[in-house]
Amino acid sequence: MLEKGYTVWGMVRRASTETFERIEHIKGKIQLKQADLLDQLSLVRVLEESRPHEVYNLAAQSFVPTSWSQPVLTGELTGLGVTRMLEAVRLVDPGIRFYQASSSEMFGQVRETPQTERTPFHPRSPYGVAKVYGHAITINYRESYGIFACSGILFNHESPRRGKEFVTRKVTDGVARIKHGLARELRLGNLEARRDWGFAGDYVEAMWLMLQQEAADDYVIATGEGHSVRDLVELAFSPVGLDWRQYVVVDPNLKRPAEVDVLRGDATKARHRLGWAPKVRFPELVRMMVEADLARYSASR
Repeated sequence: MLEKGYTVWGMVRRASTETFERIEHIKGKIQLKQADLLDQLSLVRVLEESRPHEVYNLAAQSFVPTSWSQPVLTGELTGLGVTRMLEAVRLVDPGIRFYQASSSEMFGQVRETPQTERTPFHPRSPYGVAKVYGHAITINYRESYGIFACSGILFNHESPRRGKEFVTRKVTDGVARIKHGLARELRLGNLEARRDWGFAGDYVEAMWLMLQQEAADDYVIATGEGHSVRDLVELAFSPVGLDWRQYVVVDPNLKRPAEVDVLRGDATKARHRLGWAPKVRFPELVRMMVEADLARYSASR
């Protein structure tokens, strides 16, 4: 957004300590306002103060394993939080263009592969269920109130800024720690789960493109390629010259109560209507993340 000349406002929850590590490089270029998806009035106020032309709702309780231990909170933030955000838009300025971050986890136990905008949803986690609600209420506000509201059904999108609890970053950070002698093993769950992993930078461009169209619609954003966690591990260990089988431990406790085995998207609609296509391939993405984590530990020594 900054590169496109936007004035950018960011919404943050109040906390006793700041956790802005991932935006430290741009913190001085954006304006941060306190609000919370659990508090309707705070959302209205932040929109009244910022008067945006576009709103990108990327907020959620987004870590799938946590959604089983905190299902009600996940529903409040990831599901009802979308309603509160849309209601704030409706009350303050229905002309605001709204982007909702939907998720491939909505497909869950998939009915077809690859998944498209018409594939039925069968979520397999409280997170996926909450995302289906957020997706449906976005469509409802578009059809009921004429709000320009889009949902991007994004498949897994990764970068060096990914949180360490997510499997891609857990793997690349683990490889860097092992290479630097800070760890001896990497504990993982299901190595056979397959995902469609892409570069977050490419996917953010797709989000922006959705809000530049004449009519609001929903789009699957994906690479169309499927890779297993085992593939991810092999690619991550390769640049450091280590045999992953000597370090990876499969821990049954890390497996999901209801597993999602295969997710792979078909972004044909986005390619035709938005002119969008991913630029960064999976091996390049994994190497990028490994090199960033290696550099981070080298700098801290």
